[in-house]
Amino acid sequence: MSLRTCSNRLPLIGVLCLSGCVQLGPDFEPQREAWTQNWNTPALQQASRAAMQPDARQWWRIFDDPVLEYLIAQADAGNGGLRIAGLRIMEARAQLGIARSGRYPQVQVAGADALYMRRSSRSAEGNPRPGSFWQYSAGFDIGWELDFWGRFSRAIESADAAYFEAQANREDVLVLLHAQVADTYFTLRTAEARLRIARANAAIQKRSYEITQRLYASGESDELDLQQAKTQYLATLSSIPEFESQIMRAGNALAVLIGRAPGPIPQLAEKEAVIPLVDRAVLQDVPANLLLRRPDIRAAELRIAAQSAQIGVAEADLYPSLTLLGSIAWTATSLAGTSGGMALLAGPSLSWNVFDHGRLKNNVRVQDARLQQLIVAYQEEVRQAAREADDAASGLIKALERDGILRQSAQAAERSLTLANALYREGYSDFQRVLDAQRSLAAQQDAYVANRGGAVGDLIALYKALGGGWHSEEPVLDPASREQMRRRTDWGDLLSEPGSPAAAPLAQKVQSDE
Repeated sequence: MSLRTCSNRLPLIGVLCLSGCVQLGPDFEPQREAWTQNWNTPALQQASRAAMQPDARQWWRIFDDPVLEYLIAQADAGNGGLRIAGLRIMEARAQLGIARSGRYPQVQVAGADALYMRRSSRSAEGNPRPGSFWQYSAGFDIGWELDFWGRFSRAIESADAAYFEAQANREDVLVLLHAQVADTYFTLRTAEARLRIARANAAIQKRSYEITQRLYASGESDELDLQQAKTQYLATLSSIPEFESQIMRAGNALAVLIGRAPGPIPQLAEKEAVIPLVDRAVLQDVPANLLLRRPDIRAAELRIAAQSAQIGVAEADLYPSLTLLGSIAWTATSLAGTSGGMALLAGPSLSWNVFDHGRLKNNVRVQDARLQQLIVAYQEEVRQAAREADDAASGLIKALERDGILRQSAQAAERSLTLANALYREGYSDFQRVLDAQRSLAAQQDAYVANRGGAVGDLIALYKALGGGWHSEEPVLDPASREQMRRRTDWGDLLSEPGSPAAAPLAQKVQSDE
């Protein structure tokens, strides 16, 4: 190879070396709020303890309730919202494939045609002579814009972050779904316990009502005692249909959450009216780290990463683009005395949108403003997540404090009713004290059970606020959807379980720095 040939190729080699190496726009930096480094609150310290089991990813095992575990497994397999979240991951994988195609020639056009022509001509003597022939042609054009300013690498970076955001969004759906299933389940159990209390108190009040009926009929009591006993009994009786309605609605909500039509769930017959009392959440890390590991917080940070890359894509439009063009053409004809031919054309093309009247510059500004919006939104989401965690911890602590007080209050109300009945039978007090004791017993027992249900709800809210429960054994794409999509469209290997794509360093940086 001559020195002149080498010198002629040096500019092209230089361009190819720079291609993909120069990236305009800001490089993504993980978001960190200074206050989150050692964040904790007295309420969280009191409402949690460090232990390895149960894993916060499957926190519902702390209740040791096989019915709840069954419902969550069914929800993982059949919930519609979770299935849609998995499909969005497939969509993001396809979008990432579109972005990666920018690494290769962007214009690839092949065409062929055949043309039949008929014409009339004259011979040397001037006589008309008909003539006809076929003309054939084929060609292939290619255009490859070099990624001189990082337009395509930034687009891949953005699509890569969007892909991991879709995965984080699915994990967030799991967090919300598991919390909703558990909360609805214990709402049902609380309603069952309150129904049991209402029925028991209605039975007590019914006996008092029957006694006053007999006493009134025999003239030993006045009508006031009769009507008061009747009023209290019917008032308690009227609460029973409401509790039965709550149980039915909670059961239907559970059926929909696990992907079934509304109707009875036979497994709910076990553990009826059982409301556990768990005094603390079990955590495997400090609250600050768990907070930033929340799937929705990670998704918000990945949205920032995706938008940050879009600034680079927009800035690349401000500079010239270099495209390598090539064309191969072949022509032939059936006309006698003529021959076909082939032409090969190749060369670079430089384009630069100089007179855009500020459109491209303002597009960069638009992308930057969107980035700043996402940064502020991320900061707000972290603060809101911290508030949710502290509120849930405080609620759990106070509910546990009330649990002991209300238990003693319910025991005292039960003893009061026993004494009121005894005094009434001995003739030392009137019937009003019996009615008051009955009313107090019903109210205190109901408040005790309702508070117990509230404590469970606060514990669930605490786990949800700290991002627990994102684990599932089910595949990202459910088998029915995968088979239906495979029959309808050629998805290649994209329908397999998603793994880490080749362009994953940015998303890995987001996760490793948490």
